[in-house]
Amino acid sequence: MLWWPEELCRRLAARGRYVIRYDQRDTGRSTKYPLGQPPYTIEDMVDDTARVLDGHSIAAAHFVAMSLGAMVGQIAALKYPTRVASLTAISSSPIGVDHSHLPGLTARFTEHMAAGEHVDWSNRTQVIDYMIDDAHVLAGTGRTVDEARVRAFVEHDYDRAGGYEHGLNHAALTIGDAWRGRLKEIKAPLLVIHGTADPVYPIEHGVALSQAVKGAKLVRLDGGGHELHPDDWDTIVEAIVTHTNAA
Repeated sequence: MLWWPEELCRRLAARGRYVIRYDQRDTGRSTKYPLGQPPYTIEDMVDDTARVLDGHSIAAAHFVAMSLGAMVGQIAALKYPTRVASLTAISSSPIGVDHSHLPGLTARFTEHMAAGEHVDWSNRTQVIDYMIDDAHVLAGTGRTVDEARVRAFVEHDYDRAGGYEHGLNHAALTIGDAWRGRLKEIKAPLLVIHGTADPVYPIEHGVALSQAVKGAKLVRLDGGGHELHPDDWDTIVEAIVTHTNAA
């Protein structure tokens, strides 16, 4: 949950939004599972969203999600349509569609991922150094990286998690065929926010997602990467507030 910066959440709260953030499975203080053998599916993570709402006695909420989380959000909008008042998908890709025409990972990000295979994830120093490099790789062409801020964040996140490497289990998750071709069924108002220099899901993924759902809106972050960069917070907050007001 810490990857949703507290200041960003407070800015949303200051605009009248009740913000809930939580640790996905295998992250933060949530349950950890054996490496490479997660006994859960994407659908289980979707069900978790409903359980979080149940825990707060909330019937429906505006979902704001990023990357894999936004794929969880897309499925949630299909599986729990009465509980998703609106969906904001940041730096993500459409589920259940042919991706063969969409550009893949950048070469630099692919090299960075390969380097991660040599990191000892139980070694705090190695992980922090790798994650600082991660911030540089994910940054957009028009964004600078505050290494001191990133270091302080990763140190806190690593110590809090007590098993940072378990987050790698998310890479083993796949989206089943049950959701193929179903994006057009989403009724929740959709807002897509996407950086034009995203090295993980290039902007074409955001465009494709916005075109797959009737009435969806797309906000481009010029020069933005695969990140929630402070330079973009004003734009992101304004877009979310406007979107949720309309919904």
